[in-house]
Amino acid sequence: MKSEYLGPHVTVAAVVERDGRFLVIEEHTSAGLRINQPAGHLEAGETLVQAVVRETLEETVHRFEPEALVGTYMTHFARPSSDVTYLRFTFCGKAGEKVTGRVLDDSIVRAMWMTHEELNASVERHRMLLVLKCVEDYLAGRRVALDFIHTHSVAPVVRA
Repeated sequence: MKSEYLGPHVTVAAVVERDGRFLVIEEHTSAGLRINQPAGHLEAGETLVQAVVRETLEETVHRFEPEALVGTYMTHFARPSSDVTYLRFTFCGKAGEKVTGRVLDDSIVRAMWMTHEELNASVERHRMLLVLKCVEDYLAGRRVALDFIHTHSVAPVVRA
């Protein structure tokens, strides 16, 4: 039986490199502890850039300044109960130092810095295959200017 299409889940992720290391998180998932970029869902009323800044802060306690879009990625999971599609917008940029007094989101065990080689050697622990793909796209120089992304606010309908 085919499930009803409800549209993709829109997510954002951050690729942050510092001194040859990438900022990643270790998080609790239904499949156990997994490695991921700081990432999460777009919330109502947010722009994609606002969402990646918020998610990076919540999951790493580092402020994030997006500089470019690395790519958009669509992943489809066919599950017995329902199919799920994720549309991920991955940004690259700079992270500041840790914000004092902030705590990580509940499911996050820790933020850590890993080299490309360490990420490549731990693929079996990645939350999804996109973790390494996004880093490799970043290393290949894939960048789209942030002004390529447009957010159109719809004014509420006024009825007489």
